[in-house]
Amino acid sequence: MPGASGRYGSLVNTIAQIFVALAGVFHLAVFALESLLFKKPSTYQRFLIKTEAEAEAARPWAFNQGFYNLFLAIGAIGGLIAGGDKGHAIALFACACMAGAGIVLIASDRRLARSAALQAVPPILALVLAAVL
Repeated sequence: MPGASGRYGSLVNTIAQIFVALAGVFHLAVFALESLLFKKPSTYQRFLIKTEAEAEAARPWAFNQGFYNLFLAIGAIGGLIAGGDKGHAIALFACACMAGAGIVLIASDRRLARSAALQAVPPILALVLAAVL
């Protein structure tokens, strides 16, 4: 990843990559919740949905949204696996999208602050570490 070269360059690179990977794994988990497990009350209630009827109405949205999260996770993790400048650019672009989505989430509903932080903080840290260290 871009960053300082020299004695500590590989350590910084590794730290940034860890946060990219954490962001990717989180988004894989969200994919599972939204696209695979959404019919369970314990799952849809995490999204502030109270009734089965509301969950059924939201299910197509959740299914689609889950795949957005899957694609972001693939970008982050796939970019790390691909490596090199191009792979890392893909990973960082995925992180920028994740961070932006987390910011939109907190701006849209403060009750989702914890979810927004889980969604946005790891990719923001990856971006900052890749840019400044």
